[in-house]
Amino acid sequence: MKWSVQQVQSLQEKGLQLDELVDFSELKKLDSEIREITPVRVKGDGSVTRNSVTFQLEIAGSMTLPCARTLNDVEYPFTMNATEVFQLNDWATFDEDEEVHQLKDNMIDLVPFVQERILLEKPLRVFSDKEEGPAPKSGSGWELTTMDDKGQEKVKVDPRLKELEKFFDKK
Repeated sequence: MKWSVQQVQSLQEKGLQLDELVDFSELKKLDSEIREITPVRVKGDGSVTRNSVTFQLEIAGSMTLPCARTLNDVEYPFTMNATEVFQLNDWATFDEDEEVHQLKDNMIDLVPFVQERILLEKPLRVFSDKEEGPAPKSGSGWELTTMDDKGQEKVKVDPRLKELEKFFDKK
């Protein structure tokens, strides 16, 4: 997924078709929460003009993340669409709000931009269907609590204080 400016300009008439499986296992080093990532399919096309190359991409794969509650492995499939624009010459002008990438050494390299998209797609937390896992449910001075339907914490009432509850009943 790397081309020189000359290669891209020679494809100006035909356009650029892309359908590759790319290994992004180095993302595990960049983000310690990513336990595993399958080869990612990058599919799309690039349209070449005199001033720029615009890639319309579909990025699909799957990553394994830890459950926020139990630390079990959770498979998280992802599919996203992305548009990446690269400026081919220095005198071209673009809108201020348009994100246009500059070339390094007259090369177009999609890999860092696809990596960035994958990292942005990663959710803050995922949950496993399994109740048990490597993470404990309680510890010294803390305990895992649950919420009721109204989003309020379910409170366990001390049985010795159960009788006082009737004074607060609203009828």
